[in-house]
Amino acid sequence: MGVLDHVSDLFDCSHSSKHKKRKQLQTVEIKVKMDCEGCERKVKKSVEGMKGVTQVDVERKASKLTVVGYVDPKKVLARVAHRTGKKVELWPYVPYDVVAHPYAPGVYDKKAPAGYVRNAEDPQVSHLARASSTEVRYTTAFSDENPAACSVM
Repeated sequence: MGVLDHVSDLFDCSHSSKHKKRKQLQTVEIKVKMDCEGCERKVKKSVEGMKGVTQVDVERKASKLTVVGYVDPKKVLARVAHRTGKKVELWPYVPYDVVAHPYAPGVYDKKAPAGYVRNAEDPQVSHLARASSTEVRYTTAFSDENPAACSVM
């Protein structure tokens, strides 16, 4: 970069956004209680006009709002809470298969949609370890379902 380029950048009044950090495309999932079609419409309209939003999906039965776009998750949460007056939080659930112990205390949630459990990285839950491969091998060796089980039984 030459001296003239440097000086012209210093006195540039065009306010170009080349120094701004561009937001990344992300998917924001929000839990918000919706009872009727009016609530669903109100939640959807609260986010549709927001700058950077490219797609809005609402699942009323799961109480889930999905926003895709170049947005900040905190701003989306604040806007939905302000415009609708409802309690909102980031989507706290993960698919059932992802969690090691889906029925452990703090993970299982009766209010979760079907196939989902609460995402909990809790030290109380982590002490519940899965059986090692040797333990599994010994317990299945004496199983009634195993045709090659020990004949002593």
